[in-house]
Amino acid sequence: MRDDPLWTGALLLFPRRIAENLARVEQAGLVPRAPNLVQVSLGVIRMWVRLVKRPETIGTCTAHHVRPTFRARLLAYRPLRFPFLLRERAIAPLDFSGLASSRERILRHLLGAHHDVNQFAYDLEILALHPGGLEELHERARRVVEGEDPRAEWLRDLVVFEGYHENLLAAAEHARAHGVRLAPHEADDPDISFTGYMRWCARLPATWREAIPALLCGDIDLGAYRYEAVMA
Repeated sequence: MRDDPLWTGALLLFPRRIAENLARVEQAGLVPRAPNLVQVSLGVIRMWVRLVKRPETIGTCTAHHVRPTFRARLLAYRPLRFPFLLRERAIAPLDFSGLASSRERILRHLLGAHHDVNQFAYDLEILALHPGGLEELHERARRVVEGEDPRAEWLRDLVVFEGYHENLLAAAEHARAHGVRLAPHEADDPDISFTGYMRWCARLPATWREAIPALLCGDIDLGAYRYEAVMA
């Protein structure tokens, strides 16, 4: 960061907030060493690459059908869904790492934006850094599932696919009792695991002086699906 803070600020937009949350990561002992802001900036670029090259991994579902309601069928088209997600504050388009988001924004994201299979594990790990966050998510997801939330049907339609909130409730319950559930093949996948993403970032060059030549030479595989393949 110190060798060129303008690059870091331009990519992260909220570097101070991200630095505070990285300190929480270290205090919680989630990873042996938290990445610095330059490394997280490179991780943000990786997220951009994912959005362009693998858009099918975001906001889609392979396991469940679209809800039969007219509204859910309309919102199944992601470009049409986007403004409603923004209005709901269920997505933060400028926060590609999740580290700049507040507790409330993470809660809204989990409740209103679809995550396929176990992709919500990433956000559950971040939410666990906030005291009481998992408990609040469990209660809010329960109220949606049981129809106690007056906006339950809207949130169900907004996530589009059947069974989402039931799966989220089960995941939140498991996270409260035993920690966030991650299969062995998911634990190091930076698409699914926040700690995997942190480890992926921490393996990258720590300064822009090192990072820029590595990027230009193709030594950093920003399209890598697993963190073991970070460096060519």
